[in-house]
Amino acid sequence: MTTPASPNVSVILIVRNGERFIADALTSVVSGTLRPAEILVIDGHSSDRTAEIVRTFEGVTLVRQDAQGIANAYNQGIATARCGLVTFISHDDRWLPEKLERQVTYMSAHPQVQYTVTHVQHVLHDGASPPAGFRTELLDHPVPGFIMESLLARREVFARVGRFDPSFAVGEDTDWFARARDARVPMAVLPETLVIKRVHDTNASLSHPQINALLLRAMRRSIERKRAAASDP
Repeated sequence: MTTPASPNVSVILIVRNGERFIADALTSVVSGTLRPAEILVIDGHSSDRTAEIVRTFEGVTLVRQDAQGIANAYNQGIATARCGLVTFISHDDRWLPEKLERQVTYMSAHPQVQYTVTHVQHVLHDGASPPAGFRTELLDHPVPGFIMESLLARREVFARVGRFDPSFAVGEDTDWFARARDARVPMAVLPETLVIKRVHDTNASLSHPQINALLLRAMRRSIERKRAAASDP
């Protein structure tokens, strides 16, 4: 039996050399209880079998990334997407079957909410060691997922908050969520754990040497925005 489709949801998956996990990620999207209207894979010039694997999935569109970097990949996906709701998944993570359906149902019932996130369970991949600096307590229990893999947003949010900042090699999502929070965009955290985030030795967002400095930069920007807002007459 085929699952119902949502005519208003675009899924954006960004990837570079993701042959190891991408089939699992895409399978988790296409086999969910609600199918998106479109799935876009923004490929950052992969040199492995990524494109070949993507082409085995019916209804998935492969898009060659124009500019380099994670933030530019997200921005290109948003610009390409046709639907009013936009969601994201990384090539090395997976959704639980009800993820998209639960978020779409919630946002349909709460039209004032501009974006939602779910809870996320971090899982250490078989045989892998946590990247240096990774908070291993995240493996113990699910946490609210202020990360891209958990986000479902109305398209107009990206006009209000802005796109992702390419000056962040990583941590672009932390910067975006901080800007959304500082702009007081109505949002909701769903209580269900609906995203599984793999922790492994090649996680770009966890193992980048500048990750701590970039996260601190995002937080400093948030403080500066709040100070500026407080000083306005």
